[in-house]
Amino acid sequence: MRLTRKRVLATMIVASGLLVAACGSSSSSSTTTTGASSSVPTVSATSFTNNFSEMTKLKPLAAEGKGNVAVILPDTVSSARYTEFDAPYLTKALSDAGLSSSQFTVQNAQGSDATQLTDAQSAISAGASVLVVDPLDSGVGASIESYAKSHGVAVIDYDRLTLGGTRQYYVSFNNVNVGTLIGKGLVSCVANWKVAKPKLAVMVGAPTDNNATLFAQGYDAVLAPLFSSGAYVKEATPAGTWDPPTAETEFQQALTAHPDINAAVVPNDENAAPIITYLKTLGIPANKFPITGQDATLVGIQNIISGYQCGTVYKPIYLEAQAAAALALYVRAGKTAPAALVNGSTTDTVSHVAVKSVLLTPEWVVPTTVESTVVKDGFVPASQICTGAYAADCTKYGIS
Repeated sequence: MRLTRKRVLATMIVASGLLVAACGSSSSSSTTTTGASSSVPTVSATSFTNNFSEMTKLKPLAAEGKGNVAVILPDTVSSARYTEFDAPYLTKALSDAGLSSSQFTVQNAQGSDATQLTDAQSAISAGASVLVVDPLDSGVGASIESYAKSHGVAVIDYDRLTLGGTRQYYVSFNNVNVGTLIGKGLVSCVANWKVAKPKLAVMVGAPTDNNATLFAQGYDAVLAPLFSSGAYVKEATPAGTWDPPTAETEFQQALTAHPDINAAVVPNDENAAPIITYLKTLGIPANKFPITGQDATLVGIQNIISGYQCGTVYKPIYLEAQAAAALALYVRAGKTAPAALVNGSTTDTVSHVAVKSVLLTPEWVVPTTVESTVVKDGFVPASQICTGAYAADCTKYGIS
């Protein structure tokens, strides 16, 4: 779900039924067994680190495999993460695992379904035996997977699950848990900021994104009892988008229709940023109007430490990139990925099948944990956070 403007690349990322990681609540039950000989290297979902050292274990797979690996990312608008983190991390993971630059590609569809499908078809024509695809939506994802299947090419769903697809594996974070963290973060923030009679705008990501549905599933479950009891009031539920200017417009319309709104569930930092800027133009002071987020962007972190955003869900993308690269190498070598890596399953609610999944763990970041999470990982350097007016906030929270 999908960050805000550019940051600098750091040196290092982190079911069943309708809920599952980047698609639902966690499921520890594995749906596969290794089925491989003892000579096949094994990695686990919890063994990846920000120095990518685990990837070197997979060099025998790289030597044994056939064909190329093609990674196709969705866009550069819904989240800056794809260019700032996913692309370079995936490149590093595949390179460190032993693939040469001629044996893999990492592309971005620039927000176009037609481009994403064409990129996939071109990659297959150029010799790809495995596609790693983060689909713009399930429609194009299903088209890609149908085409790939007809050409004997395996597909791994990356970050978003393609509903109605035929992929072999899925790798992502637990996205219902992401939403749960957002909901709990808002509740904690409302209490800490002493917001009396909270009246909420509950916003969502793009309706075409299955992850957005899962995020909402998580925070809706947290907030439902509070709405039912009357402790909170749900004032507005905008249509949903991953386009920040559209999110700002939706929020402005909600606030105009319901001027008593005093808090908002926002599913990512990208959408939260223009809303916070708008609230500042209305003279809303810090620690008064709770706003949530996700992706641990630079602007999101600065909004958090300055008191304009409650927190953000941090998803260490270096974990996701390594998990996807590892899956691709097992598939490319004709091996079954080990159960220690494929640690769960995710239900495709259209195809009604359980998809073998790697489900990673997100975490909620607040001012006091910025230093020990995103700064420690190098995800957002302190030198970028602690500029201008934010220097005092960094001193306050020990960020250096």
